[in-house]
Amino acid sequence: MDLDVYVTAHRAEWDRLDHLLRRGGRLTGAEADELVALYQRTATHLSVIQSSAPDPMLTARLTQLVARARATVTGTRRSSWRDAAAFLTAGFPAAVYRSRHWWVPTAVLSTLVAVLIGWWIGTHPEVQAAIGAPADLREMTRPGGQYETYYSSHPAASFAAQVWTNNAQAAAMCLVLGAFLGLPVIGILFVNMLNLGVGIGLMTSAGRLDVFLGLILPHGLLELTAVFVAAGTGLRLGWTLIDPGPTTRRAALAERGRAAVGMAIGLALVLFLSGLIEGFVTPSGLPTWGRIGIGVAAELAFLAYVWILGGRAARAGDTGDVEEGDRSAELPTAA
Repeated sequence: MDLDVYVTAHRAEWDRLDHLLRRGGRLTGAEADELVALYQRTATHLSVIQSSAPDPMLTARLTQLVARARATVTGTRRSSWRDAAAFLTAGFPAAVYRSRHWWVPTAVLSTLVAVLIGWWIGTHPEVQAAIGAPADLREMTRPGGQYETYYSSHPAASFAAQVWTNNAQAAAMCLVLGAFLGLPVIGILFVNMLNLGVGIGLMTSAGRLDVFLGLILPHGLLELTAVFVAAGTGLRLGWTLIDPGPTTRRAALAERGRAAVGMAIGLALVLFLSGLIEGFVTPSGLPTWGRIGIGVAAELAFLAYVWILGGRAARAGDTGDVEEGDRSAELPTAA
């Protein structure tokens, strides 16, 4: 393609579009229609130039022109409480529901790994000796030891805030690092399951597994579910690099990446609730069945929220992505 000829043929259209954009809202109906048509044609011109005869200065000019035109055509939209409500009742649960084929197997396999590690440690004294000195292990697992006092060692409010911050960071890392083929996510998940397995194994060897479960289950059910959702979503994002599906790799990553950002916000709220349970319920004087009952109720409520509200929204076409008008425009591809 002769770039000079192409520019000469279309320069007048670009200049006209720039002129209409500079006039802002002072356009007649006919001029507004003309602006939309020029925006569409200029976007196509930009695609042609990028694919056939890329020129940095011209591409930069047209990219800016197309961006300005798109902002004018689509307008700006302010977020409102209605957006927040739509996110919590449809967008977030739909995104979690649609990724269930990733995070449910992740949850099952991870739990199995933690149980196997716990069994291995609990039935092999030599492994326990490698973890710590016998006196230190007894101090950790005895009645009133470190495993029990951990949840009441700080004021409930500050402890809940600390737990929430740590878990939210872990979930966010799983979502963000999923783009690296999911490999860092596996490492983060294994470290979490290793810590859980060590606790199971040491308390089992001390004959106090029931106490450990009474401490971990009230908050752990919801907390681990949130981590599994984040990890499964991160792995799904990593798999998108390998198999983007029917769309381009860039478009698939953009869609699932935006949904992952939304899920990070939603999971932060879930982990906040888990942190409250860990800070106020787990160390409370409630009987074990009462504490575990609260944890089970919170877990069942979250699963019902995902399967009922999320399933309904997903069947209606909600993917957890942002509104179409808020997405970056994809330029047409030249044949």
